[in-house]
Amino acid sequence: MTHVSPAQNSSADSSKALYGGTGSRRLTVRDIAAAKQRGEKWPMLTAYDAMTASVFDDAGIPVMLVGDSMGNCHLGYESTVPVTMDETTLLSAAVVRGTRRALIVGDLPFGSYQEGPVQALRSATRLIKEAGVGAVKLEGGERSAHQIELLVESGIPVMAHIGLTPQSVNAYGGYPVQGRGEEAAQQLRRDAKAVQDAGAFAVVLELVPAELSAEVTRSLHIPTVGIGAGPDCDAQVLVWTDMAGMTGGRVPRFVKQYAQLREVLGGAAKAFAEDVVGGAYPAEEHSFH
Repeated sequence: MTHVSPAQNSSADSSKALYGGTGSRRLTVRDIAAAKQRGEKWPMLTAYDAMTASVFDDAGIPVMLVGDSMGNCHLGYESTVPVTMDETTLLSAAVVRGTRRALIVGDLPFGSYQEGPVQALRSATRLIKEAGVGAVKLEGGERSAHQIELLVESGIPVMAHIGLTPQSVNAYGGYPVQGRGEEAAQQLRRDAKAVQDAGAFAVVLELVPAELSAEVTRSLHIPTVGIGAGPDCDAQVLVWTDMAGMTGGRVPRFVKQYAQLREVLGGAAKAFAEDVVGGAYPAEEHSFH
């Protein structure tokens, strides 16, 4: 029997890593499951267009969510509720075209799956066939279990989303932390188990107390993806415009901004405008004869 040293094992695991791995093929939900087994943490970002998605793909981001957050930060809506299947399909297809390696997850918008499993299958099938995504995401725990079951039985990987579910903003009356208090915590535990039992390959935990998220993460064999849910989830996701400092005004407490692109882009626009007004652009090197 060939002896494999810990260093060799580490090297082999490194080559398969979701972030920093050496493979070039498109990642799948099987890779996500393997990362959970290895105890590997991984990043996820939203993306809504081919160019931005290509930047994240080149940076090694292994999973991208074409989130219904497009409503707030890309389409100019006040919430995610108005986002349509047409918009989600169009933007998801663009993100798929802009990437080579990342697993692309398309969000099912409000009203596209709440009627029941058949409607959910119709909507998810459209994202798989027309946009080419590798998985879909939908909100809800126990209440969405039947939808998840049918999608998974039909060969469509599903990422679930529990805790704060933004499509329910009108029912919540805002964006409160979920799972505080024993009754609410028990419901979150039931929701997590329900989506796992229904066949979801991962579950987003949004605005959940860190201690409860850690407990849920330990109890599940599928990975948890945290957003405002503490450091112990298997993965972390941010809306890219928040992460990169493109969002104007206040950002949620859980957001860490890694750049100030709004200032950079605004500065570039002003410099261009001043060159045009002052006659400095276009110069001779930008002209044809």
